[in-house]
Amino acid sequence: MFLSDTDIKKALEEEKIVIKPFNEDQLQVVSYDVRLSNEFQVTDRHSIDAVDPSNKKYPKTRTLSVPDGEAFILHPGENVLGKQIEFIGCDLDHLILLSGKSSLARAGLVVHNTAMLFNPGHYFYPTFELVNVSNVPVILRPGMEIAQILFARLTSTATKGYGETGRYDKTNSKHFIEKKERPGPR
Repeated sequence: MFLSDTDIKKALEEEKIVIKPFNEDQLQVVSYDVRLSNEFQVTDRHSIDAVDPSNKKYPKTRTLSVPDGEAFILHPGENVLGKQIEFIGCDLDHLILLSGKSSLARAGLVVHNTAMLFNPGHYFYPTFELVNVSNVPVILRPGMEIAQILFARLTSTATKGYGETGRYDKTNSKHFIEKKERPGPR
């Protein structure tokens, strides 16, 4: 069951889900608009001949921070990772789905290739898999609303959270959440 705007507010109050910072203007009828930060992970094209996932051979990347007031230009066919401004998460009774915004999709911007599902117990700053599939550059401005997240309530509580099974967010362990060293459920 997907949460409505009323359900999202209630789940925030009950600390079943987390959105920090929360801005009422970004709350939609069944989703919440999330914004792009100024940090991008850019691939060094010449660092490898070909990606070989079976042998864990990937190109080198570098972090690029866009200065205030400037923009990042995503050229046709380019793929970069972008960080989300909002810290989000959910308890073991919910999951989060990421969806692109139709206006940006019409411009040729894809915000996730496959990673649209955020598991129960995951508290983090999501990474966007940004791809320009159009034939013209797309201007990405830090702070722009780039995607939307939807929350769904599970029919039963998950047996494990992402902090116990997750692959990419190594700081998202039960230890960090219990010690409250980062935003999350209180």
